[in-house]
Amino acid sequence: MKKIFLVTIFMLGLGILTSVQAQNYGTHKVKHGETIQSIAKTYNVSTSTLYALNPDAKKELKPNTVLIVPKSGAEVKAEPKITKELIGFKEHRVKKKETLFSLSKEYQVEVSEIKKHNPDLYASNLKKGDKIKIPVYKTVEEVVDIVDNSKTKKYTVLPKEGKWRIAYKYGISVQELDELNPGIADTLDVGQVINVPNISAEIEKPIDNQYSYYKVNPKEGFYRLKIKLGLDQSQLEALNPDLKIDGLKEGMILKVPYDPTLEANGVAIDTPEVSLDEKPLSRELKHIAVMLPFKLNKLEMDSIQDTKEQMHTDPFLNMSLDFYSGVVVAFDSLQKLGVNLKVDTYDTKNQISTINEILRDHSFENVDAVIGPLMPSNIERVASELKAFNVPVISPVTKNVQLFDNVFQSRPSEDLLYNTVLDYFKADSLIQNTIIISDQKHTKAADELKRQFMYASQVFSRKDKEGKDAFYVLDDDILSRLKEGVNLVFLESDNPGFISNVTSKLNSMTNLEDKSIILATTNMNDAFRDDEVSNYHLSNLQFHFPSIAKSYNEDDQNPFVKAYEKRFDITPNKVATRGFDLTMDVVLRLVTSPDLYQSVIDAPMTEYVENKFAYKKKLFGGYYNDTSYLVKYDNLKIVVVK
Repeated sequence: MKKIFLVTIFMLGLGILTSVQAQNYGTHKVKHGETIQSIAKTYNVSTSTLYALNPDAKKELKPNTVLIVPKSGAEVKAEPKITKELIGFKEHRVKKKETLFSLSKEYQVEVSEIKKHNPDLYASNLKKGDKIKIPVYKTVEEVVDIVDNSKTKKYTVLPKEGKWRIAYKYGISVQELDELNPGIADTLDVGQVINVPNISAEIEKPIDNQYSYYKVNPKEGFYRLKIKLGLDQSQLEALNPDLKIDGLKEGMILKVPYDPTLEANGVAIDTPEVSLDEKPLSRELKHIAVMLPFKLNKLEMDSIQDTKEQMHTDPFLNMSLDFYSGVVVAFDSLQKLGVNLKVDTYDTKNQISTINEILRDHSFENVDAVIGPLMPSNIERVASELKAFNVPVISPVTKNVQLFDNVFQSRPSEDLLYNTVLDYFKADSLIQNTIIISDQKHTKAADELKRQFMYASQVFSRKDKEGKDAFYVLDDDILSRLKEGVNLVFLESDNPGFISNVTSKLNSMTNLEDKSIILATTNMNDAFRDDEVSNYHLSNLQFHFPSIAKSYNEDDQNPFVKAYEKRFDITPNKVATRGFDLTMDVVLRLVTSPDLYQSVIDAPMTEYVENKFAYKKKLFGGYYNDTSYLVKYDNLKIVVVK
């Protein structure tokens, strides 16, 4: 009933109905003991009329609910509604020059309906000789109540626009937006058409980036908000005049004074992307330091062969050199942009004692930012020492680091990556069946997926006679669980042999009639990249996985790639590209904002060659990168899933 009450307020309080509509309808507040029958009798109308105007009243009728009622016994008429019922399929062999559009006209069905029952057509074009299914319908005429559509209107979702923005814009809660759009996914697509309250453009509320926005949690009243936000009822009502009319409701979006910590309390802010190199750049000298474990003291500089071998065998040295090569190319690019930059580079040798010496022997009081070190304990030591000077310390690649107030963790968390793939497939209405396949080691991960997809079936790797994992499954283990339509298969393992076994079997099943398969994992690891695993199979299965970075398109002639190849005569790997992206981001944030902390507000999200950065502040602590990619194999390339 929330949406009926709300649109009633819009209609009566804001005067958006035409004069004819205003004359025909009024409102009634439900009293204790009243039923829909007694209210219908009071207004001399049928119960079906009241249900037509107030559909939620069929579920529940609570005291103080506001109903729309016809005046003077005016009835809402029922009209026939024509619906289609699927009764079967007709097989069609595609002829030369036939298109989906021509087939839709020939068989009088929508193109979307043909694609729905032939999922391969979402990814590939129609080809001569293809056998496809054409849905056959029969028409069914039924009489339904007509709801007054003047209460809502259609709205087309704009780029970077999420539910809370639209809810705030139209003065409703996120729950009420959901009620106006049954079955709507958590994430909205650009161009998607949804229902919103039918208010005039003058009444719509714009988003003001000078403020923060807070979503009211369940059972939160003005007293709790006073404690959490530091704003009393009168202050909240001054910022949100609708509070005086609608009252405080769960899911309501409130405008409050800017506070970057509020996102931890329930508002998922739609993060606008900013291109920092297009903004005015400060010519003021910026001073940064780079700390990496080069371990130069251990290099045998007299022997080129020994040096090469050590570079290949020492993971810290190898990563440091790759990362720093990207940093160097970033410095070249920043110089071309006219950035005035001072850089200090330190070899930490991956030793706390060396880091202590660096911190003791050099002044960091006027340093604007430190990139590095690599290891969590080293980052925490540097951050702890420089906290007194409020110098930001950026963790380049570490997954888990203690977030002091001056720490920026640039690598997205594992939880974010996990939720990225889950949220995507939970919102995919085309998935008809889910299967979870794992080896014995990853049973816990499989069980957690089962909790997220409760109707999914599970397949575990077979065991040998001694009860140990044999790392294989049989054809029937999978075939018996496949269903007609689109089958989503999660594969959780870090064993190349098992992954190869499963993907080869799944690939052989992709041509099964009436069944298609999409492969995914929540944990993309090196086993999926092993030579034993066929990239062709992964591509054929549209393998989806979350990633901290995308892959640049080699056909785009990316300026960074060209500059890197010119300088080092090799193609940059992902570590080198991350070194470039992170350095560009840190320095450009410094020359477009007063400091790195303010840049979090000024530039909510930035994106470069392969990496993007959207820093959020923990309520008590530092900053973390709250954005990641969902990518998939497509024609033997890895592309971003839109």
